[in-house]
Amino acid sequence: MPSHEPRTSNPRSDLERTAWPDVGPEFVAALEEVGTPRSYADGEVVFDVGQATYDFLYLCRGALDIVDRGSDQVVVRVEAGHFAGELGMLSGQGTFLAGVASGPVEALVVPAERLAELVATVPAVGDVVVPAFAARRRLLRDWSQGGLVLVGDPSDGATVPLLEFLERNLIPHRWIERSALEQDPSLLPGVEPPDERSFAVVGRREVIPDPDTRAIASALGLELRADTSPCYDVIVVGAGPAGLATAVYAASEGLRVLAVEDVAIGGQAGTSSRIENYLGFPTGISGAELAHQGAIQAFKFGARIALPRRATSLTRKGQDFTVALDDGCLVHGRSVVLALGVQYRSLPIEGLRELEGRGVYYAATDLEARFCRGQEAVVVGGGNSAGQAAMFLAEYAERVHLVVRGDGLAASMSAYLSGRIARHAAIELHTYTEVTQLRGGDGLEAVTLAGTRSGEARDVPAAAMFVMIGAEARTEWLAGQIALDEHGFVCTGPSIRPDASAYGTSLPGVFAVGDVRAGSVKRVASAVGEGSVVVSAIHRHLAATALSPAS
Repeated sequence: MPSHEPRTSNPRSDLERTAWPDVGPEFVAALEEVGTPRSYADGEVVFDVGQATYDFLYLCRGALDIVDRGSDQVVVRVEAGHFAGELGMLSGQGTFLAGVASGPVEALVVPAERLAELVATVPAVGDVVVPAFAARRRLLRDWSQGGLVLVGDPSDGATVPLLEFLERNLIPHRWIERSALEQDPSLLPGVEPPDERSFAVVGRREVIPDPDTRAIASALGLELRADTSPCYDVIVVGAGPAGLATAVYAASEGLRVLAVEDVAIGGQAGTSSRIENYLGFPTGISGAELAHQGAIQAFKFGARIALPRRATSLTRKGQDFTVALDDGCLVHGRSVVLALGVQYRSLPIEGLRELEGRGVYYAATDLEARFCRGQEAVVVGGGNSAGQAAMFLAEYAERVHLVVRGDGLAASMSAYLSGRIARHAAIELHTYTEVTQLRGGDGLEAVTLAGTRSGEARDVPAAAMFVMIGAEARTEWLAGQIALDEHGFVCTGPSIRPDASAYGTSLPGVFAVGDVRAGSVKRVASAVGEGSVVVSAIHRHLAATALSPAS
């Protein structure tokens, strides 16, 4: 073990007080009903990296060291009167840190599945454990510790998606630029860097050259593998606002729920830097934070999320459905909710694909914003997402060019947002304008803006361009199975099938909510509303087919 003094469960900040709360007798009594007393010797490994599951421990005597096996560093020491565990215990993730007894330990041990029951049904437990676990995940991210080190070049288009995956899914990690490691190998002791420009180091210094998101998630035990054995009451395809709302409400009403997400929890909304017109958040909330809170609620009620996983086909056999995933797994359900959301369209510009991740982006978060700090940036689009991106980027960039093909923002952007953009000294609005050319080598250097009426063109220096020009549905895998409109959006309602609910598709038992639904209002609040309301239709479908919730 390292010689430095480890962090302990004695809180020093508001976040740490949430992570290490004082617990009352009602909390302990609830654990005693289902837990088992157990002793551990000094140095005994209570759980280790890579386990599929582990037990919840309330420490009655002694302490437990939470250890990063890659550096053998004690991340935090859990002391008597506190409990060990982390958000992954509720979400079905494996362990990415180890737990080692520090001195003789007496603990009350509760199996993870029993803890999940207590969290969902006993407020004295759920109201303590859920916020504590969420706060611990945030602390691990703040401390840059969690069993993963990612090394790469920020100008490498393959590295940025990895960082985006880690940050959007709240996966604790440490990031080292390849150039910094070459100058100072002590940043990663005991590791021989491979030749690849990017690599990951996980667990006990396992090196993964040129990783993708699936490889990182699998190696960390964070893959959230879908349990393919049960027949779920509801399979939700997509974990954006609509999908998360469906998962939360369905799971809270006793249905067995599996959600499948291919990129990151929160979907497209999760990339929004600030949402100001969502009810209950007068000062605004980031899309990532809203998604994080929604995911925690889903986990609290027992929903599972398979990530990163993409649905590739939908078939029906009798009253049940099978959804095939891109890793070959088949998951089965009594109903399916399509909450796929949409994806931003690209621009038909030569060389754009080569600059994706190296100056061309489809999200504006802290990760992307740092690439245009003190320089100029271009945002293409006239909707709320583009407006929010422009406002956010203006805090980093010297100037932001907002490019729209129409005559202004009034028709496509909320009034409060367009008004702020008009008054912002660092944002320049270009109407009747389009981007026609990109210039750059290792990264974006400049874009050409051309007037759609005047025909005049001028070059604008830009370190980054953010493309937010409308959305398209990615529903090719559903063609021939359910009715789609001419743009690929899912058709719903009685006009498609006489006995269908407002969110029912042409196939009984399959529903669509949120942005992927034809005719939906493309707003976060409406997506959440549809995801919550559709649960009533799911219950009616299950009852009509003489099916009860899975046991």
